[in-house]
Amino acid sequence: MSVGAALDAVALLDATIALDKRALARLVTLCEDPRPQGGAARRGLFAALAARSDRRVGYVVGVTGTPGAGKSTLIGELAMRLAAVEPSWAAAVIAVDPSSQVSGGALLGDRTRVRFPAGERRLFFRSQASARALGGLAPATFAVCRLLVSLFDVVFVETVGIGQSELAVKDLADTTLLVLQPLGGDQVQFLKAGIMEVPDAIVLNKCDEEEAARRTWHLLRTSLPLARPDGVALPIHQTSARTGLGVDALTTAVRAAVRGEVGPPRVPMAAKEARFFAHWVREAYGRHGEDLLARIATDGVPAWLAAHGGYDGAVVALAALLAP
Repeated sequence: MSVGAALDAVALLDATIALDKRALARLVTLCEDPRPQGGAARRGLFAALAARSDRRVGYVVGVTGTPGAGKSTLIGELAMRLAAVEPSWAAAVIAVDPSSQVSGGALLGDRTRVRFPAGERRLFFRSQASARALGGLAPATFAVCRLLVSLFDVVFVETVGIGQSELAVKDLADTTLLVLQPLGGDQVQFLKAGIMEVPDAIVLNKCDEEEAARRTWHLLRTSLPLARPDGVALPIHQTSARTGLGVDALTTAVRAAVRGEVGPPRVPMAAKEARFFAHWVREAYGRHGEDLLARIATDGVPAWLAAHGGYDGAVVALAALLAP
């Protein structure tokens, strides 16, 4: 989408609210634009979106875990089952795939594992390349999430799946699922700091391998009380996306979280802006940008964002200060 076309993005709102996928894809592309011009266009878009009485207030479910644990297939099943039991709901998926350290390209393979029925407007899928960013998310994931939570009741964010340092999803999601597979680690692995401190629930997938699943479940059950410094007892769901084992029960748990009946409370996206704005500054301008932000945001990043009209206004303002 060109900058000129982006300025007309507000005109796409009616179609986007109705979940027209072409209009939605154009606005998602605008949200992925890292340039300051994109920030200027988004500022008008989000102001118009905030004034809409028919916008939704979505709940973000982060899904992380090791590669090969079946995250994508499981998310696809969850999204379709939620849409089946809640006919008024719509669900979106953002799937982040790793970018090559050599070529910079990415095979967006998660798309092949999530297949929604053709013509079903209530289900939407978007792939993103990580752009070699650390933490499991892409630089544009937060920006796209800001849009999707106004259009969908639940937004699944699937991380790259890189392992124990993949912690950024905790800052984005309202609730986080850690997906593991049988024999994916021993007690020592489950006791290590890092990813085990992040989730609100564990999903042991591929439990059609019954003996291996039983052994891993017992290891998890005995390790988690020691692995969590907060002392929180996490639920462990046993599933198989291939056979459907336990997926209905997990769907019920996710549905209850979205409805606010269990789990962490919903956190407004505005409350997450400061942390992800700092991420954007680091990705776009490196240490120079971070130093400038520290000097000008003397009352803190949240106050600086508020003074400039929020995330997108702050993007434009900082870019202007750093322009040659």
